Amino acid sequence: MRQSFANLRIALLVGLALLAGGCDRLVVLNPKGPIASAERGLMIDAFTVMMIVVVPVIVMALLFAVRYRSGHKRPYDPDWDYSPKIDAIVWLIPALIVIAVAVLVWRSTHKLDPYRPIASSQAPLEVQVVAQDWKWLFIYPEQGVASVNQLAIPVGRPVSLRITSDTVMNSFYVPALAGQIYAMAGMQTRLQLLASVPGTFVGRNSQYSGGGFSDQFFEVVATSPADFDAWVAKARQAAGKLDAPAYARLAERSRLNPVTLYSGVEPRLFEAIIEKYAGPHGHGAHGVPAPARR
Repeated sequence: MRQSFANLRIALLVGLALLAGGCDRLVVLNPKGPIASAERGLMIDAFTVMMIVVVPVIVMALLFAVRYRSGHKRPYDPDWDYSPKIDAIVWLIPALIVIAVAVLVWRSTHKLDPYRPIASSQAPLEVQVVAQDWKWLFIYPEQGVASVNQLAIPVGRPVSLRITSDTVMNSFYVPALAGQIYAMAGMQTRLQLLASVPGTFVGRNSQYSGGGFSDQFFEVVATSPADFDAWVAKARQAAGKLDAPAYARLAERSRLNPVTLYSGVEPRLFEAIIEKYAGPHGHGAHGVPAPARR
């Protein structure tokens, strides 16, 4: 028996060591912005509340197995059919946990509304995001530039994303900075994020969207405001411009697209991408052709 408990302790220690060693890879537990940090807190709070049930159940399962194991005599009296105390515990504790989790999620849902602007003394950076097969296009309307598979943002400044899709449903997700939100053709969703520290973070599509799904990732480069201005200046020196013909070529299916910068953008390109799906046949608008239906 002692040997069994010793083996159990060793297994638990090994499991905890492996979990601790892999924490640097668990991006959701190592947030780099206030939104992701609040989401991590919500996850931990909900997990802690649920452990109120899980831990006693595990302990009792082990205790009963030891106490009433074969060959070990213990008093056992099954001759009763109702216990008010047990009935109260069985119903009251789960009910209280459900209420606690419901209140927690209700408050956090409003606090972490992806459409809710981040409180800051700085005006948010507006970025328009378009999901394609199988890449991401980022348009900076204020700066007049665009990029493929690279989202550059200044540290400490809120970023307001307007997100749509020019193909099937996608899901925009940057675990280190914010939660995921869907990108849908003919519709616009919003997401707010902010990077607290400089760095390069991974973003991707978390919704299966076809054969190139596994390669549909992008990088988020959070830099100082001066470095962000330098990035914008570099983009303005790029040779290519994202006019309607260039966008039509970009929208074609492709995999593992390199980071590409555009020094100019077709006026109202983002709105045109959304509008071309309006109506029963999804006719093109503003020179942007509608893709073939699948």
